[in-house]
Amino acid sequence: MRWGEWTNGKREAPEPLEGDVGATVLVGTVVWAALFVAQVPFYGWYADHGHDWFIWTCLVGTGLGLFGLWYARRREAALRAQAARQRDQDD
Repeated sequence: MRWGEWTNGKREAPEPLEGDVGATVLVGTVVWAALFVAQVPFYGWYADHGHDWFIWTCLVGTGLGLFGLWYARRREAALRAQAARQRDQDD
């Protein structure tokens, strides 16, 4: 396949995969949180070796995951509300 075949109209892009976005984000957030909790007792060792950023990366991943969970739930609620409004207009 040559560069650009997907974007110049020769091929159609595949349909996006649908799934439970909230569950996916929740699992990722739990993994980041577990990694953070598992590394906190070793903070001194990480700091002594210049790797304390590992711990803060896990904390930031947890925070972003919580934001993503809030966003995904809000988006799904908006999509459900839009579908309900569309059904009401069709009736």
